Amino acid sequence: MAEYDAVVFDLDNTICVHQQDDEEIHEKVFERAGVGQFFQPSDLYALDTDDLPTANSHREYFEHVYRALAEEVGGDPDHAEPLAAATVEVLDYTQVEFREGAETALARATENGPVGLVTNGGEEVQTTKLSALGIRDAFDVEVFCDPGEGIPPKPDPTPLSEALDELGTDPARTLKVGDALELDVAGARAVGMAAAWVPTREPTTDPDPAPDYTLDSVDAVADLL
Repeated sequence: MAEYDAVVFDLDNTICVHQQDDEEIHEKVFERAGVGQFFQPSDLYALDTDDLPTANSHREYFEHVYRALAEEVGGDPDHAEPLAAATVEVLDYTQVEFREGAETALARATENGPVGLVTNGGEEVQTTKLSALGIRDAFDVEVFCDPGEGIPPKPDPTPLSEALDELGTDPARTLKVGDALELDVAGARAVGMAAAWVPTREPTTDPDPAPDYTLDSVDAVADLL
């Protein structure tokens, strides 16, 4: 008997990764916005996004990010709006590919039982990625976290609770798989789900919140089913 009746995946950096080069995106965004570069991609990676205001769109999210970065590095916060507008124009959401092992994990989860998707991002953007990957119809339940549509982002328990209701499964027998401790693992903890953490970088030895499983690769999910 399988330990879990259902699996709920995150999308970005769990199922898929982006193919566009970060340095190229960085240069194009500043060029399109007509703004001098006042931070580097490394500053963006280091930014703590936990305390950013809730955004109602991708553009608004990027505006919050750039405003926080400006305050962090001493840039002009007024540049946040044109940079955000440029970012949504430069990003190509069809330029995605499976994270290594994700296709195997998804196939095994589908054999095991119902499969859900809960992702921080609006339906239009996220379904573009799903279609590009060829998995538009791969999930039994999809929840797109979009405050503009009344669905707050993870780690708020609302989207995962909605997924559980639609799946009809016991939280304790439903596995949440994601790359972000503060979003995926914290969200799973809030609703009583088991959490498998698949970090994209070398994991900390004392993660907080603590996942039930820390996996070296996404396809290791198959060993839990």
